[in-house]
Amino acid sequence: MAVNRSAGGGATWPSLPALPDPATETVLASGLLEELSYALGGPFHFLLPDAFDANLRSMQATLEDAGVDGFVYFAKKSNKAAVWVERCAAHGAGVDVASLGELREALGHGVRGEDVVVTGPAKGPDLLELAVRQGALIAVDALDELDALLATATAPAGAHPRRPARLLLRCLPPTQPHSRFGMTDAELTAALDRCVGAGDAVRMEGFSFHLSGYEVGPRADLAARLVERCLKARALGLEASRISVGGGLPVSYTDAERWRAFLAEQHGGHYHAGKSFGSADFYPYHSPVAGAGALAALLSSRPQGAGQPLAGLLKECGVALLVEPGRALLDRAGGSVFRVQGVKERDGYRILTVDGSSLSLSEQWFNSEYLPEPCLLPRSSEESDDSAEPGDSPGVFPASVGAATCLESDLLTWRKVPFRQRPRVGDLLVYPNTAGYQMDSNESPFHELPLPPKVVIDRVDRPAEGQGGRPRWRFDRHFLRA
Repeated sequence: MAVNRSAGGGATWPSLPALPDPATETVLASGLLEELSYALGGPFHFLLPDAFDANLRSMQATLEDAGVDGFVYFAKKSNKAAVWVERCAAHGAGVDVASLGELREALGHGVRGEDVVVTGPAKGPDLLELAVRQGALIAVDALDELDALLATATAPAGAHPRRPARLLLRCLPPTQPHSRFGMTDAELTAALDRCVGAGDAVRMEGFSFHLSGYEVGPRADLAARLVERCLKARALGLEASRISVGGGLPVSYTDAERWRAFLAEQHGGHYHAGKSFGSADFYPYHSPVAGAGALAALLSSRPQGAGQPLAGLLKECGVALLVEPGRALLDRAGGSVFRVQGVKERDGYRILTVDGSSLSLSEQWFNSEYLPEPCLLPRSSEESDDSAEPGDSPGVFPASVGAATCLESDLLTWRKVPFRQRPRVGDLLVYPNTAGYQMDSNESPFHELPLPPKVVIDRVDRPAEGQGGRPRWRFDRHFLRA
């Protein structure tokens, strides 16, 4: 059931708990989060690199099991922490970057230049120069960008010979003709001619696309079209041996029954100030196939008009598959912790104010709501001077979560979450599974509040000796450098 009745037996409140995760539950039970909150004096994020490693291994194994030559790039935009890049360097993965700063971070934390793919539109000259010098693969989004890359590739290199510029040509998806990313058929024809004319200055390694949404069928269909383009480009003398399908591998945060029930039950009365969201406004928090399972579904899908699954087509034509997941590699790889510093009673629910802002829980950026519910960790009994309150019998205590800012709209959670315990000042709220895009996509030191630090928790299953069973932790190196 995804509906809870209030303590008074009246209103009902849709519930959407996250899927169980043993590593996160171990951290919650260890007492470490309370200690860190006290030591850091504000909100923070914790990172679980073991989960990232497991997700990466699953994707690499999926490609291997399908007999497909492929490579996994981590989409760095999904989380700024250095630890993910370090894990990529250690486990044979690449990094997808879209700025000069991201490229420098990837190189500085151990990823080889040839294992970096540079995406994003209209790349600046400094980014192109460094990418070419380091042998990175560059996804070219437009003809003027190709001209800039060719100029970089043919410019005098100084004391050392210049490497050929490695590139993919990004295609405009036929099913999304209004996308601002990619080139039309006519532009691709012109781009191929320019690549042929550039000779040894470039290596045109294939094609890529950016496709919104998470459906497998359209992604498989477009991938098959890119395989055909590779064959035609080879006839022109170009290498054209790989295609990139970008990201778009979904994460399943909750189970199917709870997700269906939540969508059926929720309405404006379940949110502070009557704010309403349509079902289409939410990320699909349940997916029947997710992560490596979604990649397997893509490989086994039969593109429209093809006589075999995509995996067979790739193998037959000698084309490698590149994928650029972000959220899917970060599934269950961390959470976000805030302390309650104020509780305001309203008609039938509470407004909790925490020591942070929605800028550190970025779904509000998309005019949406992060729906997996925070876990309430009550403050220790030693700190409590009012441990008993009237009406504190077991029940449901709905509460929205506001930020410690002066903006009316700054709520981490508009929904009246049905907590099983009465929230009080000093309690911790732990939002689960926030590593993918939530922690830092929209962060800002608004009100001069410091950005929440990121704490890496290594080997949750092996607590340090003499630590009372608590996992070991350290600051992420990106935070230390900042």
